[in-house]
Amino acid sequence: MAVLGPNRYGKAETRVVRVTRHGDAHRIKDLTVSTALSGDMTEVHLSGDNSAVLPTDTQKNTVFAFAKKHGVGAIEDFALLLARHFTDARPAIHHARVAIEEHAWERNGAFGHSFVRSGREVRTCVAHHDGTRSWVVSGLRDLVVLNTTNSEFWGFAKDEYTTLPETRDRVLATAVEAAWRHDEPPQDWDKSYENARGALLAAFADTYSLSLQQTLYAMGTRVLAECPEVCEVRLSLPNKHHFPVDLAPFGLDNDGEVFFAADRPYGLIEGTVLREDAPEPGPAWE
Repeated sequence: MAVLGPNRYGKAETRVVRVTRHGDAHRIKDLTVSTALSGDMTEVHLSGDNSAVLPTDTQKNTVFAFAKKHGVGAIEDFALLLARHFTDARPAIHHARVAIEEHAWERNGAFGHSFVRSGREVRTCVAHHDGTRSWVVSGLRDLVVLNTTNSEFWGFAKDEYTTLPETRDRVLATAVEAAWRHDEPPQDWDKSYENARGALLAAFADTYSLSLQQTLYAMGTRVLAECPEVCEVRLSLPNKHHFPVDLAPFGLDNDGEVFFAADRPYGLIEGTVLREDAPEPGPAWE
């Protein structure tokens, strides 16, 4: 006999751009919003009764309407606003999950109306609301960083298939994907984000690395130290390998100057750093 397990449905990757006009000085918020709702959805699965289903098209329209009615400030605030609306508006909906990615733009010169897409990372957040409690995870992805020195890798396990040479000086590069869970919501989401981002960058730069795992732990620890509202940090760090090129066939030395930047395969280092007294996460990471 089959029974229905956990389920949810929603509208994925709604692209919304909100322009705020203050005279000649405009501001852009460029978002990708994904909503997912769950609750009393048994009959739609078992019999096709759609009476409890809020159409995904309606969810999309709500994103656009809320962008107009409420504006878009910090993405965490916008995500919570949507999650609480969906949970409170329909009795059959018991839980709402709203995930947002923010795509940054910078002003093009002195023109208040002209913008260029920023090369910065993508800011992210996931907000949950179950009608009583809310959970928020902030984060980022594609934060590309590189150290030209102060990194080693040696003393690792070896077997008959090991060909990697040990090194006492290497390029260390990665594209940081990080997410951090809040014990309490900060007073200013934007400031909290910049503090966490700054902690990640500082720890990557000033950690003398004997392994990318060591760097990961240092980065997570720095965020916890500088952001008291954060109780858990999860990091995914692909090792963007840079291999010295053998220039001897051309009669040239290569004293750590010319590298081949390989895109795949790559090492992938993942881990979590959390406070000893961190509360249980609830559905925050789902």
